[in-house]
Amino acid sequence: MLTPASIQDRTATVGVLALGYVGLPLIRTFWDAGFKVLGFDVDPRKIELLQKGESYLTHFGPDFVADMAGSGGRFEATADFARLGEPDAVLVCVPTPLGPHQEPDLSFIERAAHDLAKTLRDGQLIVLESTTYPGTTRKVMKPILDASANERGISYRLAYSPEREDPGRKDHNTRTIPKLVGGIDDESGALATALYAAALESVVPVRSAEVAEAAKILENVYRAVNIALVNELKVILTAMDVDVWEVIEAASTKPFGFQAFYPGPGLGGHCIPIDPFYLTWAAREVGQSTEFIELAGRVNHQMPGFVIDRVMLALNEAGKAVRGSKVLVLGLAYKPDVDDVRESPSFELISRLRRLGAEVTYHDPHVPQTHAMRHYPDLPAMQSVELDADTVGGADLVLIATHHSAYDWAWLAQHAKLVVDTRGVMRGIAGTARVVSA
Repeated sequence: MLTPASIQDRTATVGVLALGYVGLPLIRTFWDAGFKVLGFDVDPRKIELLQKGESYLTHFGPDFVADMAGSGGRFEATADFARLGEPDAVLVCVPTPLGPHQEPDLSFIERAAHDLAKTLRDGQLIVLESTTYPGTTRKVMKPILDASANERGISYRLAYSPEREDPGRKDHNTRTIPKLVGGIDDESGALATALYAAALESVVPVRSAEVAEAAKILENVYRAVNIALVNELKVILTAMDVDVWEVIEAASTKPFGFQAFYPGPGLGGHCIPIDPFYLTWAAREVGQSTEFIELAGRVNHQMPGFVIDRVMLALNEAGKAVRGSKVLVLGLAYKPDVDDVRESPSFELISRLRRLGAEVTYHDPHVPQTHAMRHYPDLPAMQSVELDADTVGGADLVLIATHHSAYDWAWLAQHAKLVVDTRGVMRGIAGTARVVSA
């Protein structure tokens, strides 16, 4: 049973279900705070690596898991979900993707709830961290857990605390990012708040699970809408022969009332491309529309098409067709300096270029090879090519999709023939390459 006393004296065991970009840093944070931690994942490869003290998320560094593995039994990872009853608290970090018609796919949450229901014990705390629409914790998870609890005559606590991970960020981490916590009742909220407060610097309790769920959606809708705004401006200003990055820099000199967002080749990551659609679906369930949010989604999803148009125009002006041209894509990860390829627009760009007949290769210092992608089942496995003068000079066009800090843009300007820049990194850099903004 989880109690304030077992939290205070660190006798409580904390379980984390799903050890990905959210779950792995979360379990490390509780381990750092002195708790015994037990991680669960369906992927046996992850469990094998964790048990050997190796991390499959390279941006955390080589010691991130090794320290825990050598802690004398305070850390363990398993694929045996029959052990879900062992931890006093289980923090659920499963994926929440979209279905084929942009509808929420809650199958991972439902599966987790059923797994937890099988081993639920008296006084256990369950906290959902996966991003979802308001009401999921209470209306989807709770009935499944209640059925088990009522059958066995036990009680448990249930709360929601949204993840706020940003892979690769250096100025904040899981411990320092303020943590929202909302329970399905006051007792659940208070207990979950106490647990997180024992490991994180700042915990912000809110009135209910629904408030916490909605706050997370708002955070990502805010970003999606503003990114859509600058993406639309990029298309318009490009047609006017105005540099959108210079415009953003100029607007950023205002000390109030403006926050800079930057355009790109499309949206990536698990949050911004997906989460707003959870709210649009939930709004339709209560008879409301979300025209503003859906418009932003359409704008952002159109950006890969804009980039391909710029590629076609650039090649055409060089006297080449897309078909048969050698295109080198720089960057497969969805953001700089991480190996996270979830929803990366680079896959859409590669897929479209291949359909047009281009010979496409890629380089990414953080992603040595591709793996099967849910939305691109027909895309063949690829390996990152060497980034040298022969590779760059032999490409008819270099497409900058991700602006990793490892790239030397001045070197690229000297060795490439033609560059299409979707990130504004080649501005002001002299060289022999012709640079086209996209």
